[in-house]
Amino acid sequence: VYEAQVLSITVVNEKLLPGFVTGDFELLPHCVQSNHFLFFNLSLRTATIWKTLSPFWGEEYTVHLPPYFRTVSFYVLDEDSLSRDDVIGKVSITKEVLTAKPQGVDGWMNLTEIDPDEEVQGEIHLQISVLGDGDIPRKLCCQVLEARDLAKKDRNGASDPFVRVRYNGKTYESTVVKKSCYPRWNESFEFELDETLADTGLLSVEVWDWDLVSRNDFLGKVTVQNRHFLESLEIWFRGFPHVLKGTLGSLRLQLRLRDEVVLPSSHYKPLTELLSQSVGSQLNGNWPDFIMLIDETTTAESRQEVANNLVKLFLGQGLVKEFLDVLFKLELEKTTEPNTLFRSNSLASKSMESFLKVAGMQYLHRLLGPIINRIFEEKKYVELDPSKVELKEAGCAGLHRQQTESDIIQQSSSLLQSYLSELLTSILQSASYCPLLICQVFHQLYLRVQECFPDPEYRKVKFIAVTSFLCLRFISPAIMSPKLFHLREKHADARTSRTLLLLAKAVQTIGNMDTLACCSKEPWMVCLQSAIQQGITQLKDFITKLVNCHEPEDLELQTRMSLQCGTMEKEGFLFLHRTKDKCMPMTSPFKKYYVTLSKDTLSYSRTQHSKKSLFISLPKIRAVEKVEEKCFGSANVMQIISSEDSGQMGCEKGYLMSVNELNHWLSALRKACSHNTNTMSCYHPGIYKADRWSCCHQKEKSDPGCDKTRHGVTLQEWYDPLDPDLEAQLIYQHLCSVQHDCFDLTDQKKVDGLSKLFSILQDLHDAHAAVEEEERSKNKNLFLELQT
Repeated sequence: VYEAQVLSITVVNEKLLPGFVTGDFELLPHCVQSNHFLFFNLSLRTATIWKTLSPFWGEEYTVHLPPYFRTVSFYVLDEDSLSRDDVIGKVSITKEVLTAKPQGVDGWMNLTEIDPDEEVQGEIHLQISVLGDGDIPRKLCCQVLEARDLAKKDRNGASDPFVRVRYNGKTYESTVVKKSCYPRWNESFEFELDETLADTGLLSVEVWDWDLVSRNDFLGKVTVQNRHFLESLEIWFRGFPHVLKGTLGSLRLQLRLRDEVVLPSSHYKPLTELLSQSVGSQLNGNWPDFIMLIDETTTAESRQEVANNLVKLFLGQGLVKEFLDVLFKLELEKTTEPNTLFRSNSLASKSMESFLKVAGMQYLHRLLGPIINRIFEEKKYVELDPSKVELKEAGCAGLHRQQTESDIIQQSSSLLQSYLSELLTSILQSASYCPLLICQVFHQLYLRVQECFPDPEYRKVKFIAVTSFLCLRFISPAIMSPKLFHLREKHADARTSRTLLLLAKAVQTIGNMDTLACCSKEPWMVCLQSAIQQGITQLKDFITKLVNCHEPEDLELQTRMSLQCGTMEKEGFLFLHRTKDKCMPMTSPFKKYYVTLSKDTLSYSRTQHSKKSLFISLPKIRAVEKVEEKCFGSANVMQIISSEDSGQMGCEKGYLMSVNELNHWLSALRKACSHNTNTMSCYHPGIYKADRWSCCHQKEKSDPGCDKTRHGVTLQEWYDPLDPDLEAQLIYQHLCSVQHDCFDLTDQKKVDGLSKLFSILQDLHDAHAAVEEEERSKNKNLFLELQT
């Protein structure tokens, strides 16, 4: 049994940002999700939206959180090239707010000003006891042991923390620990216990950053009431931000927290078997088909999520092709007009979208990567619509010769035809490396539509059915928004975005296989008509080849690109710093390596195609964590701590160029090592240098660590290993929510057929109730929150 907390985040747009940047400077807002609570030290950065006070992002993230997270915060910043980014404001949302709205939070939220005294993070470790007995006056003893993950208040990337303890009118201060966010004090302070203040007496422990010249910076505060002093108490206290007032514009967010208790696999086996039987046999009319019931009872709001869960579950069972085939048949049974086939947001359409994103993302990157990179690098001005042509943007054709509108349109047409020709050539060649499973799914779709519409007048429908998914729902959206499909790190600027949009329109027209309809709606597209007509012919040839890739002679071409469910693969260039026994030699710089994460090993070489020279076995990795910014002057450094055959500890430190790169590698490595047994519970975020750890100043190399590891904090990616139990749990929750609708859709004669489903749902409900009862019966440690 484990608890899964999955937070889905969509950063939509913002309005009415304050225009405090004037003169020749532009306001360049971007959004950063950060943390102000323990254990969740994952920061996500959106792309910068240039030259606007009302930016639109439309970016989505799915984050796996530990069950004890408390708050998620969103910062909006003004990007500066020469100085530090300016913080415009933030939005903070507590776990309680997200939990209270299981359907999700969607709306505009006011940005609030940031007060340095409110930005509290970290924990402090205290031991509180009462000394004395009998006639001797009792004393309150507060031992301040250590703190971890405190806020960085100084320019050197650390703080100089000290503790101020107050009780019953008396105040004591600890020594100052220089340049550390993980200080250890081990100091004790004694006060005379006031027995008359049982409910109102407070022990106050404040943490401050000492400054020589300016005033001290507040780091956090905890208060403990007298009634908690009856027994000795030793505990870590957490820090939380305050709810701030005021507004600095609004940020629109869509958030949904899924807090699920996932049971052992054996509990989900009956439900999984019932689903498998539903797609493995034909509709026999004895009782409503299970998939049909899900289709009929799923609302538009939940359809995409249900489709994602079902696709991943059937991928894990090896039955995704059969599942999609059932949906194709259900959709065809309801369709009378072929022109509207698969154009609605039905469960079939949403499931096929999810399937292509899970199974075809690697294929998509290989297909579109070169042409997208070419468009971004060339940054040509392309415009076909005469009403939108801007002569200033196009520049001069020659010395002192301004281009005319017809010149620009003619050049734009030539450029677009060049891009389209390159793309269509790539699509034709991609039949040889398209994943075999995708080919098989398109093959059965092609045959189903051909059987349903056999008349000669509908001979194009079987091709349009394939292109409605491949072109309209997969390739075209990726061309229009390459960042959302991980094809580029940043959003396109206005000029490049317009080029991508025009290219996507051409691809959509080819996918619709109707040049006349497009030219009638947008007459300025007529200059591409011959290229589009040629593209339709090429696309038909490609589809014919694609749907026949299941033949035995083509299998060898498929092996290198076939979908392997449950594997984890990631590769790319990293700057590595290799160390032994957790030491940090000053003479070893970062060196550039091409790193490959496979199923069992992490390997790296000097170039992409050279022989792998160094390997780390994944089962030997004990932790994958961040490194403090002050160690190397960058916040984008991670460390991979592993055990070696000699018994020593090895540590590879990897430097990445952006925070998103860092997060992707942290997530990929943590998920690849999720089943390791010899993991560390704590680690050092600093380096061992000059005979001490830079983070906590401890002198022993073998010191276990001053901060907790964060194995469970990960981003959800398209290449993630499948988790059948989690998907089954999410499907169970959906079925529970529509159980009454399922009953209403069935006739009285067919109720017996659903008894098995209702029995399975009841068994799972009872199992969850038993787990909750067991949790309530366990003794829980006293947990007190920091108040700032």
